Amino acid sequence: MNIILLGPPGAGKGTQSKGLVERHGMVQLSTGDMLRETRKADTELGRTVADIMDSGGLVSDDIVSAMIDAKLADMGEGQGAIFDGYPRTAAQAEQLDEILAKHGRALDRVIELEVNEDALVERITGRFSCANCGTLYHDTANPPKTPGVCDSCGSTEFKRRPDDNEETVRNRMAEYRAKTAPILPGYEARGIVTRIDGMAGIEDVAAAIDKVLA
Repeated sequence: MNIILLGPPGAGKGTQSKGLVERHGMVQLSTGDMLRETRKADTELGRTVADIMDSGGLVSDDIVSAMIDAKLADMGEGQGAIFDGYPRTAAQAEQLDEILAKHGRALDRVIELEVNEDALVERITGRFSCANCGTLYHDTANPPKTPGVCDSCGSTEFKRRPDDNEETVRNRMAEYRAKTAPILPGYEARGIVTRIDGMAGIEDVAAAIDKVLA
């Protein structure tokens, strides 16, 4: 199975991708992870990516496609791929089809995790973590058992991501809608799009995805 997992930041793509890796032996191809990995590599492509990122520029579609091409070449024949964060544009979607065909693969399913914007804002702005061990918490959904004390290590120091604020979250939602809108119609015409309630519990979302893959 080769799938695209869509959804705005905070929808749970990363969590669900990791679950698919564990349950089905699939390979998560996250553009963000690949860029960081490629940047560290002592290769011509790695040095090119490092120069672009260090200068604040945007990595081109061709470079992203080259990274995905290389990853697919390294994968086992029976391993499925999860495309997380790619494609983001219609041009990238066309390139992905070409790359998959090159490796004798095809796109089987596009799964979009649908979210309620207001609820997502609450989900993201309420999350924080232990500064010592990294245990995750949420103001209302998952607070520490003892207020101000980490359940795991007993630390009293916590931190929040600086971009976990309402303005940033809503801007990301708007950007996601703008970028995703041109992609979905083409996949819908092929009959491979499935939408899942991304606001459901993690295990419920995982079960829904497994049902689609089955």
